[in-house]
Amino acid sequence: MRKLKRIEEQVAVVMGASSGIGRETALRLTARGARVVVAARTESALASLVAEIRANRGTAEYLVADTTDIDQVKSVARYAVERYDRLDTWVQAAGVAMWSRFEETRPEEWSRIIDVNLNGAAYGAMAALPHLRNAGGGALILISSVEGRVAVPLQAAYAASKHGVNALARVLRMELEAEKSPIRVTEILPSSMNTPLFEKSRTRIGVQPHPLPFIYDPRLVVDAILYAAENAPPEIIVGGSGNLFVQGERWAPRLTETTLALLGRVMQRTREPKSDTAPDNLFDPLPDAICNRTDGGFERETRSTSATTWLRTHPRARNLLAAGVVGTAALALFRRRERS
Repeated sequence: MRKLKRIEEQVAVVMGASSGIGRETALRLTARGARVVVAARTESALASLVAEIRANRGTAEYLVADTTDIDQVKSVARYAVERYDRLDTWVQAAGVAMWSRFEETRPEEWSRIIDVNLNGAAYGAMAALPHLRNAGGGALILISSVEGRVAVPLQAAYAASKHGVNALARVLRMELEAEKSPIRVTEILPSSMNTPLFEKSRTRIGVQPHPLPFIYDPRLVVDAILYAAENAPPEIIVGGSGNLFVQGERWAPRLTETTLALLGRVMQRTREPKSDTAPDNLFDPLPDAICNRTDGGFERETRSTSATTWLRTHPRARNLLAAGVVGTAALALFRRRERS
């Protein structure tokens, strides 16, 4: 397996960089020395992001593009290659969500969520793969969700789209591995993150949505993205609660489904009224006040660390811990046999 370039040597594209995880990813990549092209629908948000990067002596350009338009997405990839000669990493972070019972979801809303989250990921892969291959390999990083494995009530379209991203990532890995390609595909599956997603999204539950506990700092996702850009594991689940849900789905699917059915509707509601006519970003961008930031409005509930994620992105520490556990168990067994 060909080793990926170090971040400081990379040229990267971040699709969906106006706010949240995408914005923070661009900031952190350029802080590490990568040259980055950022893209999203809102030019003012992109311009402010590039200005911030350059103020910190980073290197970045922006291009306005809608991830649902394959021609625009391909133009972003071409621009990165024209500007910086190659493409090493593609981060697909664009996404939209909606909170609604399935029967109250309109066909055009369903189609839009699938289009942005799933088709957008496919278009990003279509645009990136030829250039990654020309560069001799690289990383395709798809930002999915724990809901790509575990469905949650009131988010039928979002969960369906993320399950599709999970299947897309698996198929890409199989096909690329079969041809012994040096391109690596990583799916990042965040748990609930404190991003502006909950403020920006459309809701039909009468209130602003609330993340399922536990809520984590979005910078943990960016840590995973930076690790994937250099090491390209098949997947990284970010946040201990997400790991718990995924393991529950694997070993106790009925119990997990029943728990989410009972608690999911209640735990996803704030006390802040919000009508389905309130501004949202499902079809059109929102004002800069919401776009130009990484964090959402749940700071008091946000956890800044996740032991499971840290161990996932620090394999040496994980191996040492595993060796310690095995060694302790072996020593206990030896002493027990000695006594007997």
